[in-house]
Amino acid sequence: MFLEKIYLSNFKNYEEANFTFSKQVNCIVGENGSGKTNLLDAIYFLALSKSSVHSQDALSINHDADVMMIDGIFKKNNKKHQITCSIQRGQKKVLMHDKKPYERLADHIGQFPVVLIAPDDTELIKEGSEDRRRFFDGVLSQMDNLYLYDYQQYNRLLEQRNSLLKIFFERKLLDQDLLDTYSDPLVKLAIRIFEQRKNFIEKFLPIFKIHYSILSEGREDVDIIYESEIASGEFPQEFRLNRNVDVKAQRTTKGIHKDDYVFEIDRYPVKKFGSQGQQKSFVMALRLGQFEMLQELREMKPILLLDDIFDKLDDRRIQKLIESIDNQTFGQVFITDARPERTEKILENVRAEVNYIRTNPSASK
Repeated sequence: MFLEKIYLSNFKNYEEANFTFSKQVNCIVGENGSGKTNLLDAIYFLALSKSSVHSQDALSINHDADVMMIDGIFKKNNKKHQITCSIQRGQKKVLMHDKKPYERLADHIGQFPVVLIAPDDTELIKEGSEDRRRFFDGVLSQMDNLYLYDYQQYNRLLEQRNSLLKIFFERKLLDQDLLDTYSDPLVKLAIRIFEQRKNFIEKFLPIFKIHYSILSEGREDVDIIYESEIASGEFPQEFRLNRNVDVKAQRTTKGIHKDDYVFEIDRYPVKKFGSQGQQKSFVMALRLGQFEMLQELREMKPILLLDDIFDKLDDRRIQKLIESIDNQTFGQVFITDARPERTEKILENVRAEVNYIRTNPSASK
């Protein structure tokens, strides 16, 4: 599976642009601010129907326009698939497969799997539990549409329940029967999502550890511990008994939206005790584990997006990554770099076909 070409109209700094890609290695080079990361984001958007950078779709529309469009041709199992995404300010996003709109955007997720390794990946370690949940939910969503449906439904019910709790607080009342219409399905979904997350971590952990060991040359032991209130087995009762606390807080204070994934190195938190190099190896192993899990489940190699990694990784880690490209561990790869001469030198002995794409702001207008 690979992306053959892409057309951009009013996507971020691109007013209009066409790109054709190699099915192996594509190096996107150009000055900072010329649109390298934006082109990667367009590929990510086409695969997952959302930006990797912004949570608001409208932020992907060129400042001088009201409508943006991304149109691309994927080739999978010797068949071409045209995917088109368009957004008009103030209107609902439209995603089409071969010119037919999806009834549910979730049906598209995972059809053209993608893995992004970006400079800010270490935020998974440094920031709060929300970032770690978002990462693992993203992996699971590309692997399993049923998980994505459950996750979306849970968040809708959570938002509705929280709105009701605010009303109860303001009016100083509590209608237990009305609250239960949201609480009961929320609890059922929470238990189901917990089981899916737990089963996933059990499968993911050994794969992740192998990748970390290769990157670190076996220097230390790492672990990921999934923490959830649902694990106690008494969650339905605890959730119900917590309703008065929820009313006072005006939000749902228990559930899978409070889960966390604890990252450890030699039994100590990576956030506090991991060196900069160890943290980089940790997040890269997470991404490579994601790649392998997606490949195994979807029976195809995901598209790998590497954003500005040569500035962020040391020579040893870069060499490990290039070895993986050279031995065809990956399928189609996209690499951005502001220094084309560096990229050419790093990739000069790679046997794969390498295509260079130079971004130029004036050329995209």
